[in-house]
Amino acid sequence: MRRLRAYFFTGLLTLLPIWLVWIVFKFVLGMLSDISRPVVGPLSVQLALAHPESLGWVDDPWAQASFAVVATILVIVGVGALARRVVGQRLLAWVETHIARIPLLKTVYGSARKLLDLLQTKPDGTQRVVLIDFPHREMKCIGFVTRVVREEGTGRELAAVYVPTTPNPTSGYLEIVPVELLTPTDWTVDQAMAFIISGGAVSPDIIPFGRSADSTP
Repeated sequence: MRRLRAYFFTGLLTLLPIWLVWIVFKFVLGMLSDISRPVVGPLSVQLALAHPESLGWVDDPWAQASFAVVATILVIVGVGALARRVVGQRLLAWVETHIARIPLLKTVYGSARKLLDLLQTKPDGTQRVVLIDFPHREMKCIGFVTRVVREEGTGRELAAVYVPTTPNPTSGYLEIVPVELLTPTDWTVDQAMAFIISGGAVSPDIIPFGRSADSTP
C-alpha cells in the first residue's frame, strides 16, 4: 500500500502540469474553432458531397474543428497585419464609430478595449501587478491594478484591482483596495500571467509578501 500510494502521488504530480496545459489548450482551441465553425461546417459538408471519394473525410467532426481553428488563426493574423496599415486603422476606426452608437456594445467593447490597452502599458505611480490580502492578511492573491480613484469625503486613494482565476485568467473578479494595502511587485504582466496559468509552478524564487508600511501587531 505504501508503494502504491507513492506511485499514485508521483503519477499525479507528473500528470498535473499536462492537465493544466490541456485545460488551457482545450479552452483556446474550442474558442477558436467555435468562431469559424458556422462557416467551415457547411462548406465542409458541400465539399464532402461534391467529392465523396477524395474529400469525404472533410465532413468528419475532427476535420471541421481543425479547419475552423486554422481559419480563425488565419483571420486573426490577417486582421493583425491589416491593423498595422493605414487602411486597416481607418477601417477599425470606422467599425469603432458604429459600435459606439449601440449602447450595450459600446459598453462591452469600450471596457474590453481599455482593459487590454491598459495591461500593455506601464502605470503612472502605481505598480500594475500587485498582491492583495485575500481571504485574510496572511494569504495573498495576484491582481492587476486597472485604475486608481479617491474615496468620497476622505480623499483616500483606492485601487481597482482585477483578480484573474487559475488556470483560466479570462475569468475573475474585481476588488477595490486601499492603495496603502497593496503589496507591490516588480513582475511584468506576462510573468504574472505565467504564474496564474501554471498554478504557481512558473514563478520567481523570491516574491514579495509583506508590505513595507506594515506595523507589528
